[in-house]
This record gives sequence, structure tokens and C-alpha cells, in this order.
Amino acid sequence: MKIAITGAAGNLGSLLSEAFLDEDVTLNLLYHKRPLRHNLLSNSKVTPLQVDLAKPETIVPALQDVDAVVHFAGVLFKGNPQKFLPITNTQYFKNLLSAAEECKVKRIVLVSFPHTEGETTPDHPATGRLDGNPISVHAQTRHEEEVLLMRKQDRFRCIIARCGMIYGKDIIMMDACKWFSRHWIMGIWKKPTWIHLISKDDFCSALKQTVLNPNAEGIYHIGDDGKQTLQEFVDEACRYWGTRKPWRMPDWMVYTAAWCMEQWSLLTGSKSPLTRDFVKIGHVSYYGDTSRMKTDLLPNLKYPTFKDGIETM
Repeated sequence: MKIAITGAAGNLGSLLSEAFLDEDVTLNLLYHKRPLRHNLLSNSKVTPLQVDLAKPETIVPALQDVDAVVHFAGVLFKGNPQKFLPITNTQYFKNLLSAAEECKVKRIVLVSFPHTEGETTPDHPATGRLDGNPISVHAQTRHEEEVLLMRKQDRFRCIIARCGMIYGKDIIMMDACKWFSRHWIMGIWKKPTWIHLISKDDFCSALKQTVLNPNAEGIYHIGDDGKQTLQEFVDEACRYWGTRKPWRMPDWMVYTAAWCMEQWSLLTGSKSPLTRDFVKIGHVSYYGDTSRMKTDLLPNLKYPTFKDGIETM
């Protein structure tokens, strides 16, 4: 099987690419500007391909003879996401689908998140609906991608992997939390927010099966068995790291910090670890029904709760 992975130089794209090296597959790894990791470049299973999703003519050669595409690529950690996400999420995904259709790709896997279904909780989990009403631009544009994909079910085997928050060493969000807490500047809002978690090992195992299981199809929620709030999770993570527990802050202070980081990002061209849209999406509780995941993709979790997997952080 030949698999193409977009955003393969990114944090999660490179993680999944490395996980596939143990399988009997070949990989077309698509990247834009940042180069692939050295261990991927040096592997005989890998063909690196520089692609600009804004230019459909660069995508088609990368998808020749490809059986399945896993789509990660996107722009994050940048100020004013409402200006670029409709292009870098929605339009670029349209370009990818058109190229995949031309190349007769059989399977498309879109990596998404439960926020596209709106606010959900362990008592009322996301169930794989497409009629959600998300409030953040990140979730709105990813929801548009989900709808675009599912309209192509007559052309591809369409799969949406709505993943919970991924934790583990070398995950950007986790490393940022650790750095901020070490420097006593980690803060979080007061209102409890439910989150669904998944270890990076279980994330890779489940996502690989969206490609390798010939019967996988439709919407899957990728998460573990734990039930906790964001506040409980970061408090426990900081205890494990031996760093300061996050300050509890009023919302206006969190949004102000995000605004300052966005302005710095826009002025310098650097990444913004926090944006106001991240804060907006972060306030939304999310939890998915993982029954389909356990039936089709991952019957047994390596780390059923984050407390089982906290040493991976």
C-alpha cells in the first residue's frame, strides 16, 4: 500500500509517519517549507515531496498511484486565524480532494477534533453528527472540511478521525505547558472544561488502522476511557513535572495574554503559542463516543486514562 501524508513535517504528521515505518507500506510524505525529520528522510520506504496545497498542480504528482491520503496539513500558532483559516483549511482541502479524485485515490482520512460537533460532555458525547454549530474559527473551518469530505463518499472511502487532546513527550502543546509552568506563567480560566484525552501511542495505533483496516469508514472519535476536566489534567501534569500548578485567571486576563501573543506574532512573523480563537475553542467542553473506535480500530488501549500514561509526558 502507498500512503500519502500531508503536513508530514509537522508535529503530529511526523509522529504518524514514524509509526508507519513498522508497516508493510511505502510513504509519500508531503511537506511545504519545513523539511522532514532526518530519520524519515533516510528511510527507504519514504519519498519526500515538497507540495504547496495552494497550487493544485503541485499536488497531483505527489498522489500518483497512492491508495490512501491522511490529511494533517494546516496553519496553527499564528495571529488573526479568522483571516487565513478559511483558505488554509477549507480551500486547501478542496484542492487536495480535487487532486485525489484526479489520481483515483481510494481512501481519504481527515484528522479532525470533536469540537466540530459543538459542546459535548461525557454525559452527552459527540456521536459523529455533521450538523454541529461550532463557535471558533478553527472548529468552523474544520467542520467545513468534514462536510466537504463526506459529500465525496461516492468517490472515496471517507474517514474522519476526531481526536481528543493528544498528550506525551514532544507534543507541542504539552511541551509549551511544561515550559510555561516551569517559569510560573502558566495560567488557565476558572470554569471547569471537560476534555477527552488520548496518549500519543494510542493515537498512532488508532490512526494507522483508519488506513490499514479495509472496512474502516465514517466518523470515529479517538479518545481514551478517562473523564476529567482540563483543569484537573494540567494540575496533575504539573505535579508530575514538579512545576507550579497553573494560576486560575479570569477570562479577560487569558484573552489579553492571547491578544498580546498574537500581536507579537504578527509583528515578528514568529509563532503565537496562544491566540484568542484558541482560548475560545479551549472553553468548549468536548468528549466523544469511542464505541466505533473500539470496534473497528483499537479494541485495547495501551493507556486507558492519562494517569496510566502520565509517565510518557
